[in-house]
Amino acid sequence: MSKSSQRSPFGWSNRGGQVTVIEAPVARSYRRRAVIAFWVTLGVVGLLAAMVASEYLHPILGGLLGVVLGAVLGAVVFALIVAWPVLRVFWHWLPEIVFGLAVVYGWTTLMESTPLWGSLLIVALVVGVPAAIAPVRRRVMAWIWCLIVRHRLRLCFAAFIATNRHGSLPLILLARPTPAGERVWVWLRPGLSLRDLEQDDQVQKLAVACWANEVRVMRAGRKYAALIRIDITRREPLAHTVVSPLPDYVPRDVPANAPTSPGMPPVGLDLPDVPDVPVSAPTDTPRQRKPRNPTTPTASPNGFDPSDYA
Repeated sequence: MSKSSQRSPFGWSNRGGQVTVIEAPVARSYRRRAVIAFWVTLGVVGLLAAMVASEYLHPILGGLLGVVLGAVLGAVVFALIVAWPVLRVFWHWLPEIVFGLAVVYGWTTLMESTPLWGSLLIVALVVGVPAAIAPVRRRVMAWIWCLIVRHRLRLCFAAFIATNRHGSLPLILLARPTPAGERVWVWLRPGLSLRDLEQDDQVQKLAVACWANEVRVMRAGRKYAALIRIDITRREPLAHTVVSPLPDYVPRDVPANAPTSPGMPPVGLDLPDVPDVPVSAPTDTPRQRKPRNPTTPTASPNGFDPSDYA
């Protein structure tokens, strides 16, 4: 890998010693769409606002007011579209940003309200209790893996998942821990489909990038085809030994040869004690065949007798 083009493990692009958050083709594409959206918003909103304002003001003042409102709303739309790639980066790093702010402001508030020894004691409890208690520690590590997986998937999408012609990557929504690993919801952009991700080579690349054993990609629901679910498997929860609580409910004073239920034979049944009685097969009784053409006419159910007309 050359020094002029490098990518960090979390997807940041480093070119010539400068960190590039948004690629140049993506920025140009969003800028073009922002310009188009600005003029469309200016024309539509300005025209509608001018028509409404002309009913209450002079037509010239109503037209000017409509142009101003259209320009303001168009500028807002322009800013949102241009800033969307940066907002998407903030969305991907939102849990870390919120956690960092909570730690900084929480520590500052704690130092201002308590003495130093009290602050250190509270921090030791907050950090030491999850580290000492295994269930709490495993739960915290599961949520940490969710944060790591979101960045690893983003790196995979930027590295080898095909994008649309605008360069838009899938949007990673939420992630939560599961007994086997993690589950991540992803929203596909126009130009992508589930088939682009569920190919065998792509799934194997996702598993390698996420440091997992297996990755399964499927639709998250029947309503939206763009909403998919990625299940990341790190361990087999059914392979562990499960301790059953049923033996704890058996009384201690029950003898070993006690019947399992009322009316059942003892547990220690010896098969030689059972008499071996031969069973004879039942003989089949031959069936009597009926004649095909009976000579004796039979009366019909309604009382009609054919012999009366013989």
